[in-house]
Amino acid sequence: PTHEQLFALTVTGEYNSNKDLPDTLYQIHTKTPDEERPRAGILRGREFVMKDSYSFDLDEAGLAASYQAHRDAYRRIFERLGVDYVIVAATSGAMGGSASEEFLAASEVGEDTYVVCRESGYAANVEAVVTPAPPEIPIAGQPAAEVHDTPGTPTIATLVDWANSAGIGERLGRPVTAADTLKNVMVKLRHPDGKTEILGVGVPGDREVDAKRLGAALEPAEVELLGEADFAANPFLVKGYIGPKALRANGIRYLVDPRVVSGTSWITGADAPGKHVVGLVAGRDFTPDGTIEAAEVRDGDPSPDGQGVLRAARGIEIGHIFQLGYKYTDAFEVDVLGENGKPVRLVMGSYGIGVSRMVAVLAEQLHDEKGLRWPREVAPFQVHVVIANKDEGARAGAEQVAAELDAAGLEVLLDDRTASPGVKFKDAELLGMPLVLVVGRGWADGKIELRDRLAGTSAEVPAADAVPAVLALARA
Repeated sequence: PTHEQLFALTVTGEYNSNKDLPDTLYQIHTKTPDEERPRAGILRGREFVMKDSYSFDLDEAGLAASYQAHRDAYRRIFERLGVDYVIVAATSGAMGGSASEEFLAASEVGEDTYVVCRESGYAANVEAVVTPAPPEIPIAGQPAAEVHDTPGTPTIATLVDWANSAGIGERLGRPVTAADTLKNVMVKLRHPDGKTEILGVGVPGDREVDAKRLGAALEPAEVELLGEADFAANPFLVKGYIGPKALRANGIRYLVDPRVVSGTSWITGADAPGKHVVGLVAGRDFTPDGTIEAAEVRDGDPSPDGQGVLRAARGIEIGHIFQLGYKYTDAFEVDVLGENGKPVRLVMGSYGIGVSRMVAVLAEQLHDEKGLRWPREVAPFQVHVVIANKDEGARAGAEQVAAELDAAGLEVLLDDRTASPGVKFKDAELLGMPLVLVVGRGWADGKIELRDRLAGTSAEVPAADAVPAVLALARA
């Protein structure tokens, strides 16, 4: 999908001295993901233009400087375009590396979910959110776990109904909820070396497993839910009644949500049809093999920085930056001679902006009920001159104004069609050039209408002042 390997090899063949570094190489080119189910219009087309760059430095401090330089440059780009965006912590995934951030344009139609803490400014995509673990609970004095017959309770909802009808809530001093249950989801991993593994994932029953978070936590392995054939081949996995003990007894790795800390007590499967165990205590009755960030992140969850709560939002990814470290330079032995004559292994960063995706983002964020509204920096034309009168004098005047603007270095769209003024005005609003000059009935009185599409304003200016007025706005 990107060219980290190619650029690492390029540097290997071109550079041999520390004096050649630091350096950044870049490209702007077309990519063709050819998605099976393209969606969201021009947001996710079958091909798009992207800017990629790759930094090479002699040490970690140099990488940090290159990373910050790209981060600052991207911020300036998006701010000049007037994009409403947020920088969020992200996972590096298969790209590797120690640090990663995404630039997301705020949009209700965005394909990425991220969370923000308004109290602290913390922001991250859901894959990168780290769940704050609650304090451990003393185990001493907790009642022993008990296995109960729970016929017809293969779901969390039916299990909660049974627990409350069986008086389990009376022991707790409150009604049993889904958060008191431990849901065990079984997945199959396919590792890069081709080996497969069955894995158990335990999450509180009031939460679903988020496929994106699960996949990010288990990369580079591919993840899929266990199928019927897998259950048939492993009869100790009793669908709807799976518990931690059978997993441990059969050598299945078991990872749990960070909320499952020592001393927490759970209602979960007892590894037999129609049976559950009540009061299964972590750290006493079962010990997981580790934790995993797989449960969904919800509005109101505590922020990882401990300074407030998280709120969910949606966004469109417009940029992504990575501190790759040595993943690719180690793989291809990208060295140069250091000042002492000994080889120095280079450290690498990777940075990308979706160029054509920005077109879609600007259309999405800046349109109004009339049509598009292009920022001046990227508008197809800087000024749209509309002839709104069949009078030959007005036509000649409009052509003269357009020629003067063109001579001044502006890109000008001249609508000299014979269509009605109403049609031309509608088209001008749909096309969304930042400035529109209307040469119509006012021309006879020496007046031209100047419309600022972005500001939503309109004013008459003397015809003699029209060109300076447009230049002042276009170059503001």
